[in-house]
Amino acid sequence: MAKVSTIRDVAELANVSKATVSRYLNGTLSLPPETKKRVDDAVIALNYRQNSLARRLSLGSSETIGLAMPDVANPFFAELADAVEEAASEGGFGLSLCITRNRLEREALYLSWLDTRHLDGLIFATNRPDDGSLRQLIGERGNIVLIDEDVPGVDVPKVFVDNSEGGYLATKHLIDAGHTRIAHVTGPEPLLTVRERYEGYRRALDEAGIPLDPSLVLFGAYDRSFGEAAAAELASREFPPTAVFASSDYLAVGMLETLRDRGLDVPGDMSIVGFDDMEFASLLMPPITTLRQSARELGRAGVAILLAMLAGDSDAPSLSPDATPGKPVHRLPVRLIERASVAPPRKR
Repeated sequence: MAKVSTIRDVAELANVSKATVSRYLNGTLSLPPETKKRVDDAVIALNYRQNSLARRLSLGSSETIGLAMPDVANPFFAELADAVEEAASEGGFGLSLCITRNRLEREALYLSWLDTRHLDGLIFATNRPDDGSLRQLIGERGNIVLIDEDVPGVDVPKVFVDNSEGGYLATKHLIDAGHTRIAHVTGPEPLLTVRERYEGYRRALDEAGIPLDPSLVLFGAYDRSFGEAAAAELASREFPPTAVFASSDYLAVGMLETLRDRGLDVPGDMSIVGFDDMEFASLLMPPITTLRQSARELGRAGVAILLAMLAGDSDAPSLSPDATPGKPVHRLPVRLIERASVAPPRKR
């Protein structure tokens, strides 16, 4: 195997010090023409290839940011990752994709990369309730932006969508279609998105003068299997709801399949509104009415804020901040996408 040339080899051949070669190659030292030629000739003769990572670390920057998120199979997170990579590249940074699988030990690992300067900053997304461990880990570090879901008590910039308005619009759409017995199927109760979408659901009911029925609110997991279980439970009741606001499209898909398996028609027997507007929502039978939140806008906003922080720019991009000055929460709008999963209730 051929010997790999080192900076020491270049220095010896050019008859200069290692420090001179290092500073010259890093662009921090100008050399007289004759010395410059000797170093250049030595680099060519030895086929010396500089370790770019070591160079960047020596300058105090990895020129890389990280995106920590639960998984990449979920279409929402896949689109988020694509947007973050695109925006990071436009800003002159590489991206390290960090898949946490919603496990604390993996989240802690990627946060520690900030300490070792493997990453200059981190965009962080989680969708599991925190027992305080994650709050402590994030609180000990800087150059972090939270997106999509909150970690309560953490004083860093955050980018969320307007979850409460989304819950309100979804429920109001069902009320406007004539429904009064509306269930809400959602994720783990401690999560920000769950609490805020539930608040919007309640607000729409209150505005319409419809009493809240706690038995119609089902908290569980943000996944298809819980949607299936929730649909089976609701459909088996003596007085089932005529409509459901499911706070994710994955929940809506699980509900749709279970209702269809039981011979129930959507929207004839039960109307459904989801949340996210994932690509598959428009391909289902029937296509699902849902609230569109843009994963691309979330990702690009997170990168813009993080790069402003890394540049020492105190005027981070303004996206309707509604929290503590200096560490704002930025809210992005949502939009109701009407499709074929909502119809007036049948008379019984």
